Parts: sequence; structure tokens; C-alpha cells
Amino acid sequence: MPKAIAFAEFGSPDVLRVQERDVPQPGPGQVRIAVRVAGVNALDHKIRSGQMNQVFPVSLPHVPGVEAAGVIESLGEGVEGLTVGEAVFGQTATGAYAELALADAGRIAIKPDTVGWEQAAAIPVAAETTYRALELLRVQPGETLLVHAAAGAVGGVAVQVAVARGLTVIGTASEANHDHLRALGAIPVTYGDGLVERVRAVAPQGVDAALDAAGRGGAVAASVELTGNKDRVVTIADGQGAAEYGVRFTSGGGDEYRGEPAFQEALALVAAGKLELPVFRAFPLAEAAEAHRLSEGGHVTGKIVLTV
Repeated sequence: MPKAIAFAEFGSPDVLRVQERDVPQPGPGQVRIAVRVAGVNALDHKIRSGQMNQVFPVSLPHVPGVEAAGVIESLGEGVEGLTVGEAVFGQTATGAYAELALADAGRIAIKPDTVGWEQAAAIPVAAETTYRALELLRVQPGETLLVHAAAGAVGGVAVQVAVARGLTVIGTASEANHDHLRALGAIPVTYGDGLVERVRAVAPQGVDAALDAAGRGGAVAASVELTGNKDRVVTIADGQGAAEYGVRFTSGGGDEYRGEPAFQEALALVAAGKLELPVFRAFPLAEAAEAHRLSEGGHVTGKIVLTV
């Protein structure tokens, strides 16, 4: 029986356990993937801790993980344009922390041979979130974009995509990550008290739009003050702040999902040498708890992944 990482109760990373699961059978429009690498996201540990249960309820035991790269093992009814044995990456319909996972055919893409497994697993959430957020912000070449948590997995991709689109990007991060942001093409500023003044000092021309990937530290309030326009502020991490300040909170659910164009753009930028997908650390699947501890600790530049 295939193995997976699951939790039977909400709590600390210690609730994550290796379990054997039945082989998942793909439904109409789905494929079964033999997972090679699964991505670790903040959503995963927020669900595991129980803090998301009001808005993102799950049945227990639950297998975490929403993105993976692997090989198609089986096709569900009606799937066209994909074949068994193809290497793919994308967002999964069942938990990705597993040897086998299901994915909707419309939410995966073919992995080029030039992209490694770990890098492919780092694309889905960060690329789709970036594309969706920049679309909602209606950014245009020549504008200035502020990205909060710019050194993280999503923020780092957002910085590079925005720079490639011709924007000036200001990124918030701890001072230890400022050289990293400069290498990505961003102007770094330190978050915390005095952020608004620091941003204005490096952007006397003003800030046109802001993406909050941090969800803390008053990022939404500062973004509204800097842009002067709540319609050009988007947060992916602070629903409460969005409601308080009247800005857009986006999670990618329903009609918001923009995977196909996002993956196409990301692969094109990777091929052109304009998008790097750094992996901060890779853990074996059985060490998912350690991966969660590292993810929850923050200050990670790049992606944390699980190898299967």
C-alpha cells in the first residue's frame, strides 16, 4: 500500500505521521500521479494547526499538500492531451504529501526535461498566486510594485515575474535577506516600524500597487497608505486586514484560479533565465514534521520541499 503523511488531530508538527493509504482512483477529468517531490506551503501548517478550520475545514485523518511534481500513472475518464508516463507538475486534488496523489487534469502541466523535480514542485502555488495577484492589481510596465515578504517562496517569484514585466519592485524582508532581494532585481527595505517612511525614501515617485504575502506587521495598512488606493492592494495572507481596510483578499478558489497562464509564463521565464526557483531545503517525506517546523519559523528564502 502506498505511504502518505497524515494527521488525525490538529496540533503541532508532531501530529504528522507516516500512514499507509489505499491506492487513489482518478475520477472523471483526473489523473493519478506518482509523486516525486511535494511542495510545502504556509497553508499546510495552518491547516494542520487547526487555525484554518473555520474557513478551510478538512476531514480527519488528512493528508496535507497542494502541489507536486511527478509522473502520471493513471488517467481518469475524459482526460485528453496527457498520457501515462509523462512528467508533470501542478496543484493536487488530494494531499501531495504522499507516494500517490490525484490531480485535476486542468491544473497540471507537462514538466520540461530542463526543469528539475524540485524546481517543478516549487512552481505551482507561487506562480499561480503571483499571476492571479498581479492580474487583480492591474500592474503595467513602468509602475512601482511593493511586495511584502519578498524573500519567501511566493514573494520571490512575484518579484522576479514583476521585474520581467518591466515593473520597479520594492520588497520587504529582514536585513539578512536584502542581498538576496537585490539579486532578484528588487529594492529591499526592512519591514516593521517606520516602513512607510523607508519605502517613500527609496520610491520618491510613489507606489502604484502592493502585494501582501506576509499577513502580519501592518502590511495591509501600510500598503493602503503608500498607494493611496485600496483597489490596488491585494493580500494573500491577511483576511482580517483585508476586511478592515477594504482591500482584496484572494485565495485562488473557484473562478479566481489562473494556473494555465501562470505555468506558461513561469516556464517561459525559466527558459529565458529570468526566473530562478531556489529550493531552501529538501526533506525526505518521512521528515515532514521537520519541514513544517522550519516553514513555521519563517525567514526562509526559497522553497521547502519533500522528496518521495
